[in-house]
Amino acid sequence: MAFTNRVFSGIKPSGDLHLGNYLGAIRRFVPLQQQYECIYCVVDMHAITVWQDPADLRRRTYEIAAAYIAAGVDPKNHIIFNQSQVAEHAELAWVFNCVARMGWMARMTQFKDKAGKNSENVSLGLFAYPSLMAADILLYKATHVPVGEDQKQHLELARDIAAKFNHDFAPSIAANGYGEEFFPQPEPVITGPATRVMSLRDGTKKMSKSESGSDMATIYLMDDADTITRKIKKAKTDADALPSEAKGLENRAEAANLVGIYAALSDRSVEAVLAEFGGQGFGTFKPALAELAVSVLGPQAAEMRRLVADPGEIEAILRQGADRARELAARTMTEVHDIVGFIR
Repeated sequence: MAFTNRVFSGIKPSGDLHLGNYLGAIRRFVPLQQQYECIYCVVDMHAITVWQDPADLRRRTYEIAAAYIAAGVDPKNHIIFNQSQVAEHAELAWVFNCVARMGWMARMTQFKDKAGKNSENVSLGLFAYPSLMAADILLYKATHVPVGEDQKQHLELARDIAAKFNHDFAPSIAANGYGEEFFPQPEPVITGPATRVMSLRDGTKKMSKSESGSDMATIYLMDDADTITRKIKKAKTDADALPSEAKGLENRAEAANLVGIYAALSDRSVEAVLAEFGGQGFGTFKPALAELAVSVLGPQAAEMRRLVADPGEIEAILRQGADRARELAARTMTEVHDIVGFIR
């Protein structure tokens, strides 16, 4: 397969995979393979910006790789690997640390949210990790990045870092024969309407292990059919019937969340779902949603369990992917050495 454009994306193994990861990212990775050369990474170096139990980090790394494969990412025609196997990520991140400005990092919303009032006590990695994220993308000269709302600011930073590097080193880039601009300006790629999956216990908060406060708030990709069904049937709702039009979901966060999940799992619009279920209560809708969720997530979970049960197969895929990624990364870093003035 020959592609003119390249996609890079990754998921951090800092928590168990859940429905939000699947609908918001993993499932969207698959169709991109038809249009782009795809590099999908398990960004384990990002995970350790906050403390991770080493055994959990390894397990979750395997599970994310398994999720990519189970969803339909082809490791033969595209690249799946874990970040820490390719040292050039850290090397380019250091160069970018010296290009990016402190003020840029301090403005990152996710840093402010995670650090809160304890900003002086968090790791330096948590402050600087957006430059590593830029390195992840630009190391492969990726032209496109699938992003959600949470990542838009980081992609903009990657573009800013690329632009500043190209400007600061313009004479050296030209003198070494690398053209007018060395790093591309990666573009966001949109794969359909955004799916923002919220907690089953509080429709105003994102579905996540760290924020939920209860396992019943989150559907994990490794949950079995009975657990998925129980969680959906116990999901918080209101007493009103579903509306026939999307406008009727305004100010009904939990109802909007469940309808949105149904729409995403069935590859339909919210309007189409409401055309079918409008006027009906949650006593009818929840069982239908549970059946749909089990039918979609069941095969995904079964394949993930099969792959995780044989870590040797996943390790081989990650190792082969890292070898291929390293070839691309080494080429970029050789050129960066020339541009920056490092002797090699």
